[in-house]
Amino acid sequence: MGEQGSRPVVFLTLKEVRSTDFTSMLTGLTEFLRKLYGEFAYLTDSDRLSAQDKEYFSVIWNATGKAELMKVALSNLMSMLEKHHGIKPLLLLDEYDAPILAAWENGYYRECMDFMRGFLGSALKTNPSLGAAVLTGVTRISKESIFSGLNNLKVCSVIKEQYSDIFGFTQEEAAKLMDDCGVNDKLPELKQWYDGYVFGGTEIYNPWSVILFVDGGCKFQPYWLNVSGNSILHVLLEQVDEDRQKELTGLMQGIPVEATIDEGIIYGDIYESSNALYMMMLTTGYLKAVETYWDPTGEELPYCKLLIPNREIRMVYQKEILGWLSTKSDSIQLRHMLRAMVAGDVQTFQSRLQKILSGIISFHDAAKNPENFYHGLLLGLSVLMSGSYRIESNRESGYGRFDIAFFPLKEKAPGVILELKAAKTEEELEPKAKEALAQIGEKAYGTELARQGVKEIWSYGIAFWGKRMWMEVQ
Repeated sequence: MGEQGSRPVVFLTLKEVRSTDFTSMLTGLTEFLRKLYGEFAYLTDSDRLSAQDKEYFSVIWNATGKAELMKVALSNLMSMLEKHHGIKPLLLLDEYDAPILAAWENGYYRECMDFMRGFLGSALKTNPSLGAAVLTGVTRISKESIFSGLNNLKVCSVIKEQYSDIFGFTQEEAAKLMDDCGVNDKLPELKQWYDGYVFGGTEIYNPWSVILFVDGGCKFQPYWLNVSGNSILHVLLEQVDEDRQKELTGLMQGIPVEATIDEGIIYGDIYESSNALYMMMLTTGYLKAVETYWDPTGEELPYCKLLIPNREIRMVYQKEILGWLSTKSDSIQLRHMLRAMVAGDVQTFQSRLQKILSGIISFHDAAKNPENFYHGLLLGLSVLMSGSYRIESNRESGYGRFDIAFFPLKEKAPGVILELKAAKTEEELEPKAKEALAQIGEKAYGTELARQGVKEIWSYGIAFWGKRMWMEVQ
């Protein structure tokens, strides 16, 4: 408390900087900075600032600065504050990663990261006027390459013990609050509803929900709503397989899930981590770590046992997680089938495709132009992979035209070629599938994939007859 009022404080939240394109992001950030500079308008009358300082201040305050000027707006503001007050200011930056998440969702991630490296890097890494800073966000900052080389960085996450008692109300604080409000009798039920979070071994009540509970006349209901992590969770939920679906359902029954927690994962690698879903559910508040196992050598990532925290989150979880899963169940199964295809998991790919044929295809659907029918069916299903692959149909490659090919958008990912045949009888299925596979090799359909640097290529020859199929792979 002795430090209170002793130095200037710059507070900026990027929570609302969520745009669908990079230009809109810059426009939104320009307005936020204009308002921020307006809070320190007295600097324009300071006799300690140079004419150039005041001119720059005016440019940002009037929202006429270009992107390159905006990049250093935060660090320059702190420099001017130090000149005027003679002491280094503090920076409080809330939801620093909100623009990054929006950029990742909307396809301008690289542009956003290039800008944020300058904007945040200049304020936190190469800023001699910075006294200290506190940042909050859903994801860790150290591996986003924004602050590479930043010294004296302390990361306080949900599984770390440092500051674990300040993330929300402790047991003692919640009890005192109920006593102050004259509702001691509601404390046991308050615990069931809003307690249960665990930060580094300390049990914590959700402060937002408890405050709204008191403000709303002490009525128990779900007040918590996560908006910062929902969109990325939906992307991750689309990647789950049947085993993970069972784990997610089991959580509602109190069955814990055990997972490795990589807090340093970045958006660019989100698809590569099998435990990214549980990491995000933990950091966004859907789950709590009831036990955390640390490798004493420090060589392995921490391993956590996870559960749903309380009654409130159980209700939210059922609606947002399980409800969303149930509406997307069919697409999840199809994605699982297609992921098996690109991974060379022939048994899973074949069984899932056969299930689709048996369940939704009429024998008469393919009676006319059967090869076109099955080609259209697989091409339609393949759209679900458009975020990871470029899908080409009937394109020239080698000495002919392949039916369908999957060109990976990420380096080192495998490519896929599908050649389809229609059989006139069930007995023709196997020889037709072998003929299709041989055609891929004879006509060098993999030429274009190889030319684009794809090292691993899965070739599938598939023959169809009504609801039946045969698959050959190489």
